[in-house]
Amino acid sequence: MKVFIAGPRAVSELCPVVEERLNKIYANNITVLVGDADGVDKAVQDYFNNLGYKNVIVFASGRRVRNNVGNWEMRNIDVPANIRGFDFYTKKDEAMASDAEYGFMIWNGESKGTLNNIINMLAFDKKTLVYLTKTGSMYNIDNMEKLQELLDICGQKAQTLFNRLSGAASSSFQQLTIFN
Repeated sequence: MKVFIAGPRAVSELCPVVEERLNKIYANNITVLVGDADGVDKAVQDYFNNLGYKNVIVFASGRRVRNNVGNWEMRNIDVPANIRGFDFYTKKDEAMASDAEYGFMIWNGESKGTLNNIINMLAFDKKTLVYLTKTGSMYNIDNMEKLQELLDICGQKAQTLFNRLSGAASSSFQQLTIFN
């Protein structure tokens, strides 16, 4: 079993509820797929490194790795030279969404990348557990209706972000048509 764990760079500390979920992943020896960014990615890496957990794979876009605190196995995802910024980093996220069986996202209701990851998981017909920092609650997202309910909780800013993301020309979003 493989879980894709991600969240915003703006969140750098894990709350006890999230740590409890990570402990369950650890206890069940589930393979963790995590990115190399600061914020949640690094906090998750730090947490599993402190546990001495070995079942972690770190994904990075391109050849430069920003964080791999446990010196775990690396997956460098090739990205065409002309791709930059947000689109550059989403390549590793798309690879993790494809490889994982399910997702665990820590979301502040504002992060474009984390919302994009939730959408990608749906595009691959995979469930995602979302810990929403602003409510302190977990939400199971396994279809577009449940994602819409989550967006409603987050407010207009999150809905606008979703509309912008779903209008982007991405293969992941093209796959979303199966949910409409």
